[in-house]
Formats: sequence, C-alpha cells, structure tokens
Amino acid sequence: MAATPPAPAPPRILLAGDAHGRLHQLFKRVKSVNQSTGPFHALLCVGQFFSPEGDAEGAPGDVADYLEGRAAVPIPTYFTGDYGPTAPRLLSKAAAGARGFAPGGIEICPNLFWLRGSNRFTLHGLSVVYLSGKKGPGGPGCYSQDDVDALRALAEEPGIVDLFLTNEWPTGVVNGADISNVPNQVLDPHGYDPVVAELVAEIKPRYHIAGTKGVFYSREPYVNDSAAHVTRFIGLANVGNKEKQKFIHAISPTPASTMSSADIHAKPPNSTLSPYAAPAQSVPIEEAPKRPADNTDAQYWRYDVKRQRQGEAEGGRLCFKFTSSGSCPRGSKCSFRHDEEAVEHYQRNVCFDFLNKGKCERGPECKFAHSLSGDTSIRDSRPRRRVESSCWFCLSSPDVESHLVISIGEAYYCALAKGPLVPNHVLMIPVEHCPSTLMMPSEAEVELGRYKNALVKYFEKQGKTTVFFEWVSQNSRHANLQAVPVPFPKADAVNKIFHLAAKKLGFEFSVVNPDGSAKVARESLISQSESKSSLFYVELPEGKILLHNIDSSEKFPAQFGREVLAGLLSMADRADWRNCKLSKEEEIQMVDDFKQGFCEFDPAE
Repeated sequence: MAATPPAPAPPRILLAGDAHGRLHQLFKRVKSVNQSTGPFHALLCVGQFFSPEGDAEGAPGDVADYLEGRAAVPIPTYFTGDYGPTAPRLLSKAAAGARGFAPGGIEICPNLFWLRGSNRFTLHGLSVVYLSGKKGPGGPGCYSQDDVDALRALAEEPGIVDLFLTNEWPTGVVNGADISNVPNQVLDPHGYDPVVAELVAEIKPRYHIAGTKGVFYSREPYVNDSAAHVTRFIGLANVGNKEKQKFIHAISPTPASTMSSADIHAKPPNSTLSPYAAPAQSVPIEEAPKRPADNTDAQYWRYDVKRQRQGEAEGGRLCFKFTSSGSCPRGSKCSFRHDEEAVEHYQRNVCFDFLNKGKCERGPECKFAHSLSGDTSIRDSRPRRRVESSCWFCLSSPDVESHLVISIGEAYYCALAKGPLVPNHVLMIPVEHCPSTLMMPSEAEVELGRYKNALVKYFEKQGKTTVFFEWVSQNSRHANLQAVPVPFPKADAVNKIFHLAAKKLGFEFSVVNPDGSAKVARESLISQSESKSSLFYVELPEGKILLHNIDSSEKFPAQFGREVLAGLLSMADRADWRNCKLSKEEEIQMVDDFKQGFCEFDPAE
C-alpha cells in the first residue's frame, strides 16, 4: 500500500504596517528576515503605503525608485493603503492601464501589487479579502459604498476567509480583551472605523490585519457568532517608527480549505467572546454626521456610524437586499434596517446611497434621483423593475446561487452554470428581472457585447471557439444567454449538428443575416423579435444566427441547445444539468479557477 504523501507546508506570510513611503527601509528588513528565517511567500502591507509628506525628499523617492526600475521588490508584495499626497500621481499610470481592478491586485511594477477597492482572491491556498483605502468623503484613496456592499455580498458566500486586510482598526476591537495587554496608544480614538467593525463581524476571518494606529497589538483570539473558528486580530505599527514598535510580523496559517474539522473548531484557552457582540464601546469614536436642521425632503436617513442591533427600530443603515427586493433571506436576524418606505422610494428611482446616507458620492454621474419629494424622473425615466424574490437569477433573491457569480456589470452579470455541460459553461444574465436579452435596452446590449467579446477571447486562448444560445418562452421569467466553449476542431460542425437536430424535431432554422457580421446579425435578430413570441436562437462561431420561432402549440425541449452541444462534444450523459451537479465546494473552486484566467479579459474589471 502506497504511503500517504505528506501534506504541503502552509504558506509563510509577512505582514507590515504603514510603509509611509519608506520602501527602502521596509524591503531591507524583508530581505533580512527572508534570509534569516525564510523563505516567505508574500508580504501584505496594510495602512498608508505612500508618504504623508507630499513631494518632500525621502519617502516619495523611495516609491519612485521601484516604480521606475531603479530598485527591485524582493518578494511578491500586496498593499491596500493607496492614499497620501503622492499616491494619485504614482498610481495614475497603473490605474490608466487597468480596466478596474483584478482580484489579486494590479501589478504596478514587478512583484508589487495594488489591491484596489475590495475583493477576494486566493494566495497560496489562502482566501484573502481586502478593503483598500480609508473612510472619507470619497474620491482617490477612500473606499466607496460599493466596495463595502461587495464585501457584504462576499460575506454571505460559503467558505472560510483566512485573511482580512484593512487599513484602519475596527471600532470596539478591544471589547472583552485583557486590558493589561492593551498598549496605551490603543486608547487614542483616531484610526478606528465602525464600518470595518461591521464588516469583520460579518466576514468572520481567521486573521484580521490592520494598520494606521502606529502600534503593534495582537489581540487574544475571539469566538465568532455562528461560526466554528476563532479570529485573531493583529495591528501593526508604521515602518521605521521612533518607538521601535513592531512593524513587520510573520504568520504561517494553514488554509482553512485544507484543515480538518477538529482544527477548525479548536479554541485556544485564552479565547474571548466576540468584541462586536456587545453594544458597549470601550473606545470612543467620532460622532455621526448630524441631521440637517432644515431639510425640504419628507424624510432624510442619515448615515449612522454605530451598527444597529436586532430589535432597534430607529436609525441604522438600510438593508440593500430588502430595499431593492422587498424581502431579505436573513429576516429578523438581519443587522440592517428593513424599511418599507425606503422600498417604495427605491422603486421610484431614488438613489440607494441617498436613501442610506443622505448623500451620494457619485454626484452628476449617478443616474438616479436625489430627492424624496416625488419627482424622481430627473435622472432616469425608466422605473426599476421589482426583483422577484423567488427567481433563481435575481441577485437580491434568497434563491440566487451567488457563489457561482464570476463578474457583475451595470446591466448584466455572468455566472457559471449550475450543473455545467463543461467546466467553463457561462450564463450572461440581466441584472434586472427581464424575460429575454432581446428586450433589454440598447446600452445594456452594448455591455452584453463586451462580455461576449471577452468570453470569445478567453476561450480562444484555450484553443476553443464560443457558441451562444438562448431559449425564450412565453413563460420565461429571467433571461440567460448561455455561452459554451467548443474545441476549434469541432467549430465547423456546430452549424451542421444544429440543422440535423432541428430536422429530427420537424422544423428548419431560418438564418439571420447570413452574410453579415455577428453584430449586424444580432441587431437584425433584435429588430425581428416580438416581446410575446417564443423562440430559440444560436449564435454560431462564424457570426451568423440560426433562429426558430416556436409556435404556441409546439412542444420545444427547454434543454435543446445543451442537448445538441452535448452530442457534438460526445457528452450525451451530460445533456441534463441535473446529472452534472457539483458540491458547493467544487463549484466555488470552479469559480475561483475561472476568475483567475478571466480577470485579464473581464470588462467589469
């Protein structure tokens, strides 16, 4: 009997606090530690990465040396603190060359990655979540409400987060801690963020790492509500601080995905209750913005910095799921406010940020109204479609398989198929509840085109062409345009096999714009379609579209497109998606694998 191979050694990670632009000093220390106790796989930097001193000598020059190639970053380094007077200038080139942000960071020079916004990525098996920037009025260097909402959505997905990176400390982190081990600097009210406290209580990471307070503090592990594992908080001092506080720290965590149940449940003897379970705050925080004395709107919801506990009826931030859909799967357990009046305003095109905080940071770029007076047609005359709470594809529905989502745009999102025909079987789904992609507005069609082009390029890199198809029934509730990759050698057979399958069912396809481009064919298809008609169409690799208008008396197989391609790929046993179900863990891994390859093409990045 062969011996069981030894488990791989856990990754070795260095953590660092505010660099303040002193990269020569930071990386000199990293090289020393790496030589003496390494090798280490990565360095994660939290707190202000760039200098707070503007264009003064020293720190800004340090960063420029690395960005301009005069110095080398010794190990892969990831940073979140993208603020400071010099940050916009030094990051502008990287920002211009990136279509948003890749989950694993934008590489601004060899081995140096900017974790922009918020997201989750996998680093040597570790699940890493981050919130870049700091709290503030908005703009460069400040995280946005969208960044926060994205993390709240991630918190609801299955799987344990290993590391959570933030710049500022969570309000109340020392609640229930051993006071004798709390440094005096921790009592300084600056550098605490109540939003971070809310997020960490929801995300429940195994490690939470933060900077900004200029002090090293390793809190006792604490027990999370409704989670088996404990969380360890580590606060780090700034690089080169005069007090000789520890600014670099090494950890070697085993990824939760490979840990045994017993190890996950292990609780050290010094564990405490969660510091975020008690309403009392042992550390003062800034007061919430005051409500304007004279507000002409009927109601003004201010942004409350204190998290609202279950049962509190007044104040608190709105639940996005409830506000956008009228329901919330968490029910009474939800920590955010369920307000029927807010639902009504949201349905009349009032901006969610305005409802939630009393202001919107997007300004004139926002397409929704910033008034509760009743005139909500200022920005967008089209009313929002109400989300169907029981629909599998509505993002705010309790039934949505959110862990399968791979990209979210303005009008469309992409997800891997449930029970996929092949591992990279993708669905392109309208964000709004709409029965057909052919009924979506023109601006949405432009975005759909970008997604289709991205998938074509992604699959071409794998030696495959792409087949798109959609079935639209009078009973269709939420549209989904399917994309299935087919190996290049089989591309020429796609047209023939669909015609043969149609003949077996007793109908013939009409060909839409056979001599034109794929874009022109799609435009022609949209112009021909009627909202009440049932149809099936397939967009072939060569650009033309095969269309079948389905009679009301015709029994058309709902899985026709999949069944035909299953035959082409010699996968007849996979024609029914119910035979191809995967476990949630397998689906999550499938999504992670797809995202890693697709990120360079993703138009939403």
